Amino acid sequence: KIHYIVVWRFSGKKPDTLGNNTQLFKWTPQNDLLGKKAKGTSIRLEHNVKYRFAQCIEDSHLRPFLTCYFSSGSCGKVLVWPVEFSHWMNMKAVLDELVMRGHEVTVLISSASTITDAKKPSAFKFEIFPVSLTKDDFEIAVKNLLEKWTYMAKNSFWTNVSSFRELRSLLFEFSGMLMKVCKEVVLNKKVMTKLQESRFDVLLADAVGPCGELLTEILGIPLVYSLRFSPGHLFEKYSGKLPFPPSYVPVMFSELSDHMTFMERVKNMIYVLYFDFWFQTFDEKAWDEFYSEVLGRPTTFLETIGKADMWLIRTYWDFEFPRPVLPNFEFVGGLHCKPAKPLP
Repeated sequence: KIHYIVVWRFSGKKPDTLGNNTQLFKWTPQNDLLGKKAKGTSIRLEHNVKYRFAQCIEDSHLRPFLTCYFSSGSCGKVLVWPVEFSHWMNMKAVLDELVMRGHEVTVLISSASTITDAKKPSAFKFEIFPVSLTKDDFEIAVKNLLEKWTYMAKNSFWTNVSSFRELRSLLFEFSGMLMKVCKEVVLNKKVMTKLQESRFDVLLADAVGPCGELLTEILGIPLVYSLRFSPGHLFEKYSGKLPFPPSYVPVMFSELSDHMTFMERVKNMIYVLYFDFWFQTFDEKAWDEFYSEVLGRPTTFLETIGKADMWLIRTYWDFEFPRPVLPNFEFVGGLHCKPAKPLP
């Protein structure tokens, strides 16, 4: 008895690669195929495909080989430590894709968070913890930062240094607010116990919002960062270990290109020293002490950040100046871009 494989609507010369147990039909009424089916057989129809076969296996000892057609997959549990405003727009695009692929996403935010999605029907689960700060506190602090950043003087090195001094003061004030939020979550035993019992697989955090790296240390899970850039490329250099040769890689905010004259290289080097040894995005000394206290061992803020497993850089690689990049840095520019909506 020959077991046939039916090829739906095949015409032309029979290929030499087909065995004798294959029968070809130029055309067969569909009712003849679907109307009556022998016991122990199966039928599969493929249209507009040249060589796709559906095998009819009748012998029971061959059926275990059918498992070769199946593949296994698993969905993960993702914990998210976000940053508000435009940073959330970028991260939300990643989270939407994770949910579409079957992963469970939990967003950890404070009661002072300005993220409005927590009050709307969402595919994400929002875990809200109480803090003593208010939404107005955050909105005022961010508004002051943006105004200073937007109207900062340009084209003058010494004027820029003066503006950076004022910006640094505002950043330290904002840093204190972020540390207060971080303390109130990691010292909240009820919240931390719930997070540990949830057994998350990975934590996705925005690098400009400290505390995500501390949570991963406590929970013992991998860390993935989302980042556009840090002032002076501090995080990328000293935590991510990315090389930034000052001879042809201009410092962020220097307004220089990768084609520099000798004096421009001198200026770029001064910016490197300035950001490395004076300007700080956050009060690193205070964060060093806080992280060491919570973890029960000496550590630093930048060292803890450096334990990230992957960095998602929110730009296109060809928009950046040429420089060496490590394998765990991925450029993911444009993830949040969508087609423009029609005007009303």
